[in-house]
This record gives sequence, structure tokens and C-alpha cells, in this order.
Amino acid sequence: MTLRKLGKDPESPSGGSPTVYLDEEKDTYLVQGWKVLDDERLGQMDIPGHESVVEIPRRMVQFFLEVQRDHGSDV
Repeated sequence: MTLRKLGKDPESPSGGSPTVYLDEEKDTYLVQGWKVLDDERLGQMDIPGHESVVEIPRRMVQFFLEVQRDHGSDV
């Protein structure tokens, strides 16, 4: 299985996170982001024990659209 890196947060101070990947074999996205630890926000979601929540900035949505453009971006 090979993951296709769609893009990193262009405003990340370290340049490494958040990052959005596409698993073309499973046809799913993988998102590297900040752990959500805020109980108030987590309490507003119905999260099963086998799932978790990460947060990414709105500006990262552009990388999901890379798949539609099919540029093969490895930003």
C-alpha cells in the first residue's frame, strides 16, 4: 500500500503538520493533525472508542480537491 501525500499545511512553522494523504487502494483519506483534547468540543460529537479526532485548519481543504484535479501533487 502506498499513500499519496496531497499536501502539508503551508503555514506550519515546522513544515511537517498537518498533512493530508490519500490511500488510493482503500479510497480513503488519512489526516495528520492536532489531537483534539477539549472535552467541551469532544462532548458535542458521538465518537466510538475505536475512533479519534484530529483538527486541521480550514486552509487545508484545498488538498482534498487535489484528487479532483489529479495533479499528482507531492507538496
